[in-house]
Amino acid sequence: MAIDLEAVNDRITAIEETIAAVVAEHELGEVVTSLPGIGTTLAAEFLAHAGTLTTYQSPAALAAHAGLAPISRDSGRRQGHQVRPHRYHRGLRRVFSMSSFTALTHCPRSRAYYDKKRAEGKTHRQATAALSRQRLNVLWACIRDKTPYQPKQSRSAEVALC
Repeated sequence: MAIDLEAVNDRITAIEETIAAVVAEHELGEVVTSLPGIGTTLAAEFLAHAGTLTTYQSPAALAAHAGLAPISRDSGRRQGHQVRPHRYHRGLRRVFSMSSFTALTHCPRSRAYYDKKRAEGKTHRQATAALSRQRLNVLWACIRDKTPYQPKQSRSAEVALC
């Protein structure tokens, strides 16, 4: 059994190396993996599901496809009733959810955004969905400009550098 387990581990390592090589060769590979929380595996999933984003007109269209945009359930006099969608691309939703969970522990800006949403009274699920949507917007801008993610510096950091 130990020999079989080692063989499986070797196959997993070889597959991970192949995925990393394919993502590195992709035109958007560097841009997608530059966002904190998205490694080579999630980048490969995102690129497989979303492609080069030519099928989406805006980040809102991508968010709706990924199930990160609420759907209006207004009727008659009842307005402003928003619900989670039932139909969406589960793979895209998974990519943004997993990257958000990872970013919560490794990216202070994502953690601050999540904490801000929690302070506003949002539940954990609502706060992570808001963080996923925010990260989708950032990734869209990076892909649109074809530039890797670079976090903005705060005003106090800019003054300290001067």
